[in-house]
Amino acid sequence: MVPFSFAGETFYPTAEGALFWASRQALLVADLHLEKASWYARLGQFLPPYDSHATLTALAAEVERTGATTLYCLGDSFHDRFGCDRLPREARELLTSLTARLDWTWIVGNHDPGFADHCGGQIEEEVEIGPIILRHEAVRTEARAEISGHFHPKLRLQVKGRRVSRRCFVASPSKIIMPAFGSLTGGLDAHHPEILGSVGGNAAALVPVSDRLLRFPLAA
Repeated sequence: MVPFSFAGETFYPTAEGALFWASRQALLVADLHLEKASWYARLGQFLPPYDSHATLTALAAEVERTGATTLYCLGDSFHDRFGCDRLPREARELLTSLTARLDWTWIVGNHDPGFADHCGGQIEEEVEIGPIILRHEAVRTEARAEISGHFHPKLRLQVKGRRVSRRCFVASPSKIIMPAFGSLTGGLDAHHPEILGSVGGNAAALVPVSDRLLRFPLAA
């Protein structure tokens, strides 16, 4: 993992879409959208029903790799407020094993408002840690340093005649918008006006690859 500095703190973004806050031993993820497939199935649109287990397996691997003791989910952790109730047994056991051994905080998003705590952890509207506020959706007028999710940013490029899409972090001097960590999530182009308007000027898309952190300036 290659570090970068934000608001006087050191963070390590991962290729899987997590952000490790070294001094806090905290792992940040956004937009897991657990049980998205089962939500669509109830509407008659059938998707492979393995999204929650795949997402949680990837998350558990990130916890082990970083040694995190604290975890913050920045909203839309479930695709709807009843998603926790629909978790298959193996996925629920994996999730509850994580929430039992970590200091785990669910930050509420627009997809999962009012969800009840059936899977462990604590639920917050937003969290302020030192100079940084964690929330689901960026607030354009926020003067404090802010980390959020919601937009699922992806960087789309033409490389040797092929169109390449990669999840990315969008960062400016005062804001970070995280990619979606969920295995069954789409994405909004990092150049989209909603993202650029929310993150402010002098923004760049950050793409972690192997032992490098690629930076792509984003023009407003």
